[in-house]
Amino acid sequence: MIYCVEDESAIRDLMVYTMKVSGFEAQGFADGADFWSAMKTQRPELIILDVMLPGEDGLTILKRLRASPVTGDIPVIMATARGSEYDKVIALDGGADDYLAKPFGMMEMVSRIKAVLRRTAPKQAKVISYGGITLDGSRHTVDVNGTPISLTLKEYEILRLFMENPGRVFTREVLLSDVWGIDYTGETRTVDVHIGTLRTKLAEAGDRIETVRGVGYKLEVKK
Repeated sequence: MIYCVEDESAIRDLMVYTMKVSGFEAQGFADGADFWSAMKTQRPELIILDVMLPGEDGLTILKRLRASPVTGDIPVIMATARGSEYDKVIALDGGADDYLAKPFGMMEMVSRIKAVLRRTAPKQAKVISYGGITLDGSRHTVDVNGTPISLTLKEYEILRLFMENPGRVFTREVLLSDVWGIDYTGETRTVDVHIGTLRTKLAEAGDRIETVRGVGYKLEVKK
């Protein structure tokens, strides 16, 4: 089931119709109140969320979704008429998995839905340990020298990518593509912000995430 929160009825109906003929179950909502009511009865596989909504706006809804352990991992695609770099960064920093700027084509929407669902599908669980950092894929947990560390979904995905590829240098653009699933060549501040918070949360192990000047970041496994 895909939930579509869009206040313009013509656009919402077209989006829902397109998703249904593309093989998805879909349901549309005009505002946050109707959306939250539906969330009490069924958890969707993915949410398409307009930023500009009457009452509770899309970014506030996204923040509430990410703050709850019940809904925090539901993939969200933000849809908005805003096209500025700033608004895109705000949505991504808030935990959006992808971004559709209006006006967008229905086939583009379907393509992005499929890409996000592939990217967020459960991965093979495994335990990886490097330099005091242990990531348990089955429990979705991280600890440093035995101390549990609480990470956001994006921080966890960045760390997982680093730990699965120790020593490999990742550019900011590659991290945006692999973790957020978008081709985004504009402002890459969102990557630096997430790397900074990840380093802080890893405490004494944070310096294992090294900056490669002029290139990007890598996990250095020190002896």
